[in-house]
Amino acid sequence: MIELEGVPELIDPVMVAAFEGWNDAGDAASTAVAHLDREWKGEVFAALDAEDYYDFQVNRPTVWMDDGVRKITWPTTRLSVVRVGGEKPRDLVLVRGIEPSMRWRSFCNELLGFAHELGVELVVILGALLGDTPHTRPVPISGTTSDTDLARRMDLEETKYEGPTGIVGVLQEACTHAGVPAVSLWAAVPHYVSQPPNPKATLALLNRLEDLIDVRIPLGELPEDARAWQVGVDQLAAEDSEVAEYVQTLEEARDTAELPEASGEAIAREFERYLRRRDGGGPSAGDRTRPPMPPKPGGRDERDEKDGDEESSED
Repeated sequence: MIELEGVPELIDPVMVAAFEGWNDAGDAASTAVAHLDREWKGEVFAALDAEDYYDFQVNRPTVWMDDGVRKITWPTTRLSVVRVGGEKPRDLVLVRGIEPSMRWRSFCNELLGFAHELGVELVVILGALLGDTPHTRPVPISGTTSDTDLARRMDLEETKYEGPTGIVGVLQEACTHAGVPAVSLWAAVPHYVSQPPNPKATLALLNRLEDLIDVRIPLGELPEDARAWQVGVDQLAAEDSEVAEYVQTLEEARDTAELPEASGEAIAREFERYLRRRDGGGPSAGDRTRPPMPPKPGGRDERDEKDGDEESSED
């Protein structure tokens, strides 16, 4: 670890992490953390030594000019901290980097060492995957954890995934073994429009994160960017009859699956978010977990909707 500044003293810190690469379809997850860092003017205080974890033939450094002097930026993972104000201020430790090429266990242990030193109370790892989901519908977000108590308390799924995994899955399991509460939030990105950026998926991740850790996140231009992105994809789909027909098939499958919850938890969640933004803050509940939701009317929760490749969200 290369320490760039002294370790700050934090208030109720939560670590939020995302990594470019295999777990970041459409760059949705890494862009979400970059948005938090930009909106709250994060201050970088540490970076991992790139020599320890990256193959520079896979992730090459870049050369740039600074007042006529050539400099090199090495691919790595950096940690920054932001202070979220309000009635109950708290700090977010933002981890933003690239999925390492090697020594994943050491990589996770280094991050967990900092989490321990900073007194991190919860680790939230953001990811994005390709799925059979139409771009015209809300982005499905899956929240998973390996902790039974945490799943019950924060209304999450217990992960049941088996198969190949990325750094998101490895880091979450490392947190579990270290006794650090950890959650993964996954956005499903339409596989037929997977190229970055995907502001709609980024926005959905931030909305779910906002609910999870009970903070109000400034969204800036993201809502407008998400609308513009959808209009652009609509136009592209309309120009290809086969794509348009395929999107309609996905829409029908999605609408049929989600019909039972039309008056249930999804609407309640959106209404709570509206109230928080109107009032300029979060709920007044004593703890920072989500407030209790009304019983579901027998339908499945949106996080249970897994179409096609969406079943590959491991954590």
